[in-house]
Amino acid sequence: MNEKNSKRRYIVPFVLVALVAVLALNPVDYTTPGGAVSEINAADTAWMLVASALVFLMTPGLAFFYGGMVRYKNLVSTMIQSFILLGIISIVWFVVGFSLAFGDSFNGLIGNPLTFLMFKNVGFDPNPAFAATIPFALYAVFQLKFAIITPALITGGIAERIRFSSLLLFVILFSLFIYAPLAHWTWHPEGFLRKWGVLDFAGGTVVHISAGFAALAGAMFLGKRKNEGEGNPTNIPYILLGAGLLWFGWFGFNAGSALAADRLAVSAFLNTNLASATAMVAWLLMDGARGKKRSVVGAAIAAVVGLVAITPAAGFVNAGQSIFIGFSASMVSYFAVRLKSRTSIDDTLDVFPCHGLGGIVGMILTAVFAEQSGAIYGDATLLLYHLLALVIVSLFTFGGSYLLYKVTNLILPMRVTELQEERGLDVTQHGELATDIRDSY
Repeated sequence: MNEKNSKRRYIVPFVLVALVAVLALNPVDYTTPGGAVSEINAADTAWMLVASALVFLMTPGLAFFYGGMVRYKNLVSTMIQSFILLGIISIVWFVVGFSLAFGDSFNGLIGNPLTFLMFKNVGFDPNPAFAATIPFALYAVFQLKFAIITPALITGGIAERIRFSSLLLFVILFSLFIYAPLAHWTWHPEGFLRKWGVLDFAGGTVVHISAGFAALAGAMFLGKRKNEGEGNPTNIPYILLGAGLLWFGWFGFNAGSALAADRLAVSAFLNTNLASATAMVAWLLMDGARGKKRSVVGAAIAAVVGLVAITPAAGFVNAGQSIFIGFSASMVSYFAVRLKSRTSIDDTLDVFPCHGLGGIVGMILTAVFAEQSGAIYGDATLLLYHLLALVIVSLFTFGGSYLLYKVTNLILPMRVTELQEERGLDVTQHGELATDIRDSY
């Protein structure tokens, strides 16, 4: 593509952002509908501000986690693919994303895009339909962080071969047409999955299963990388730093989903740590049992797998059950990663084996162990609804994402050229290198 055409492709998105900036100046009623029907709890609000910040930190953490795993020539491009979503999705969420996810329900399927358009009616009083003790605006901000990290997770499955501009278009479409409906189905009081009784405490279904299947669809659509498997991870310290930031931020992810500073938040906090710890230890011991050296990268991946698996269950199970969930997910993902290497699917950073399958294990075991309603209490109804929901979510996310890849590709070709891939995306997409070594003499 020549320079003139390259410039043209950015005119429309620039104009759209400029239009949003101008429209945002219009007076909007930010008063929560119904007024102050309940009082703000200072402790709950303080905790949710902290939790929102913790979840925000997960996206830069993911950038380091993914960046350290790819080849050096793609380090910068991989990191910015996560980091840029802090900007892109924040704008989309403000304009219409939050409204599609949590606006007035159309038959439990999608929210009215006008309900909270440009954060209209998203005020600083509580909205008891969603969170009774914190400002509604804070609830919207907390949910924003989930909307940001979900498409960021997808980028790991399609890393090292996707055009930056095409990726941005895809994640916007994904957020509007895949993520928002899933959030509505699962977390809106009128969502049909929620009415079925499906439990997803902090996003095992909405975030991780959806990201896993979207990444799988992307890997299949784009095809394998040139010289797949060439080279080792670029920076293992980056991987450990990223995993540590993810683990740290996940306390906000899961414990924050209690929406209050209470016993439920403490339980979710404890369960989150135990599941991750168990998954990491089990993975390393499995390496040893198979006569392999204990992989540092494997330890980092396993910790994340445990975090993924406990996410849907964090507020519904006890500490002992969280250990079992972490162990189970670790073993499933461990063998899935090795099976994947024997296939023709190039899921670059194993998003589906880790996030997709980890989320599936967590979703199923939530229905088994959930307090009072799980299958261990003698009633399989919840388990059956979870299995049905799993089928629906999987088909919707995989099929819908594959269609969006096709649509995006028609507008902006998604895959870089062979030459660009060979040179690396850092230079060809961004004109920058991770380290610019210059002669100082």
